[in-house]
Amino acid sequence: MKFFIDTANLAQIKEANDLGILDGVTTNPSLMAKEGITGTDNVMKHYKAICAIVDGDVSAEVISTDFEGMIREGEMLAALDEKIVVKIPMIKEGIKAIKHLTSMGIKTNCTLVFSSGQAILAAKAGATYISPFIGRLDDISYDGIQLIAEIAQIFAVQGYQTQILAASIRNPIHIIKSAQVGAHVITSPLDSILALLKHPLTDSGLEKFLADHKKANS
Repeated sequence: MKFFIDTANLAQIKEANDLGILDGVTTNPSLMAKEGITGTDNVMKHYKAICAIVDGDVSAEVISTDFEGMIREGEMLAALDEKIVVKIPMIKEGIKAIKHLTSMGIKTNCTLVFSSGQAILAAKAGATYISPFIGRLDDISYDGIQLIAEIAQIFAVQGYQTQILAASIRNPIHIIKSAQVGAHVITSPLDSILALLKHPLTDSGLEKFLADHKKANS
């Protein structure tokens, strides 16, 4: 399973990349705004800065909701760097845009997926990735991990090549469960990724090893 980081913060992207396990980045307009990145030119420059850090795919989201606008933005984003994956919303015009961009050889990520039916449509249109939002489903008392499992089963049966990118990750358990049920990729805030490192027995074990070494060499 591939690890993406869900942020527009360059320092966090560099920190995750330095771990040696980062496979890509996802962003959206909200994450850009959180970093104070506004204006088309600045946003484009920021995407290029992200692409300069990572070796893998970088999802960049369109803000248009009409077919022509999504195609125009998608082509502009894809021209920035070969690593760019164009994020398209799961709407009727979005499916049409995914089909069109895919036919042009542009990678796409269908975002805001909340059902297996939506996932099937995106896969049929040729999306490179689909992004089911686990945390937001959990918020309304629907099992987000179960949706990942359902989609993984359907894709395996049907032979779809679209990758399942588990999004809206809220904690390290989401990451582990996503891996268990067949997600190809997770995208997560840095703190959830770093939380995978933590275990009290690791801390206490290391403390004892170091104490024993100090005693033996004093």
